[in-house]
Amino acid sequence: MERRAPDDVLVHLRRARDHADRHYAEPLDLDALAAEARLSKYHFLRLFRATYGVTPAGYVSRRRIERAQDLLRATNLTVTEVCHAVGFSSLGSFSSRFRTVVGQSPSEYQARYAATGAPHIPGCVLFMWGLAESAPAGSATQEKHEAADPS
Repeated sequence: MERRAPDDVLVHLRRARDHADRHYAEPLDLDALAAEARLSKYHFLRLFRATYGVTPAGYVSRRRIERAQDLLRATNLTVTEVCHAVGFSSLGSFSSRFRTVVGQSPSEYQARYAATGAPHIPGCVLFMWGLAESAPAGSATQEKHEAADPS
């Protein structure tokens, strides 16, 4: 049975977790998060899992899905745009992970909230004000972002 990390190490784990919360849409791997915590990657992995009950990769994935839920509920972005805005590079892996966590596909989830009639925030506003992360160059999301901010 694993125990949680010692108190003097918690500050390092929190630093890495906070970094993951702020930069969830960027590529984050075990090496980067362990470096943020200033711990060796395997020691970091072991302590993170013992303390938070999930691996760092699982934590980042969960954070991305939570943000995707927000965007699917409140915006007019497509599922593909949301997928890239939250840091997934593959629509298939995003949809699969979303279904595992939420219990329905991203499209079903979005349709359920679209039926409520609540007004959606236009995607161009999100990108203009930095409320969604920009997607890789050449994607439809990046083109919308550039159209909203022609500078």
